[in-house]
Amino acid sequence: MKKFDKERLLLAVAGPVIALAVAFVLSAIVLLASGKSPFEPFALMFEQLGFSDIQVLIINQASMYYIAALAVAIGFRMNLFNIGVDGQYQLGAMMAAVVGAHVNMPAALQVPLLLLTAVLTGAFWSGIAGVLKVTRGVSEVVATIMLNAIATSVIAYLWLPDVFGVKVGNNNTTGEMYESGWIPGIPMGDAGEIYGLVLLAVLLGIGYWVVLNRTRFGFDLRASGASQTAAAASGVDPKRMVLSAMLISGGIAGLAGLPILLGDTHTYDLNFPTGIGFLGIGIALLGRNSPVGIAFAALLWAWLDKASPELDFHGYDKEIAVIMQGLIVLSVVVSYEAVREWGLRRQQRRVGAELAAGHVLGAQNTKEVAGR
Repeated sequence: MKKFDKERLLLAVAGPVIALAVAFVLSAIVLLASGKSPFEPFALMFEQLGFSDIQVLIINQASMYYIAALAVAIGFRMNLFNIGVDGQYQLGAMMAAVVGAHVNMPAALQVPLLLLTAVLTGAFWSGIAGVLKVTRGVSEVVATIMLNAIATSVIAYLWLPDVFGVKVGNNNTTGEMYESGWIPGIPMGDAGEIYGLVLLAVLLGIGYWVVLNRTRFGFDLRASGASQTAAAASGVDPKRMVLSAMLISGGIAGLAGLPILLGDTHTYDLNFPTGIGFLGIGIALLGRNSPVGIAFAALLWAWLDKASPELDFHGYDKEIAVIMQGLIVLSVVVSYEAVREWGLRRQQRRVGAELAAGHVLGAQNTKEVAGR
């Protein structure tokens, strides 16, 4: 491996490693300040990794986190901050649930219909922010934050019994979906089932890498994110790329809730997971927008979620996992900036050394010519 490649690999790995180390140390300090052991909670959570049922829960949860983080990463690669992934994900899941409860076709048609419904719903909702940005210059941050709030109200309206809502006790639901839209899981014995749409998360990760690194569209997307002015000079329409990135980001976000919807709950109700879109931001940051890095970050986040309940049985607050997640996000921002500065200084020193070596060689050549 070339020295340059080794340095790039070192810089790519250093950020997440430093962020995790700092987050663990700060979490330990918080535990010490509360008069509790700084090591036992982590040991207890690591023990949970040995239980097969916890492993299944982690994989299932990570699949949803992974899809949401990919949606965020698409925006990041275009230098866009799509904070609206949570609203796009919830609306996509709800509309898929509504369609699944009112349309009954053969599974070969029903499942693609539900996937398409989720994608189009998420893309439509993010497209509003995209259109506002390219036509009126409205920040996607402001637009997507407001659209999240509007999405919550739209969901509350759709839950009304006179619309698509079905009351089950005190719970608001969209009614149970037809079985033709259910996706069977991968049986793991007594440990439960891995969601069938975990495979969708894998395919999306592969597609994300291929599109961004092996297609002209991906190059234009990355070029526009790096510099819209330079991209425009090379013939790329920055506004079209902004709108495309927002539509793709929203479309992927719409799929984030489908693993649990089609594999477990089969309805959208008050107990449906929320906040996944916001967690996707931290996961995308920790994974440095890389499909492999995001996968590890999603598994880490899912482990913190599913292993932390054990802490309640040993006198510790499970919220320590939430504290860790927040500290990881904070540490990511700080460590990446520190690693970036370190990388720039190494580059400058290397360039300076090469220039100095060039001057020495030039002087030697001049002396040889003069000697002749």
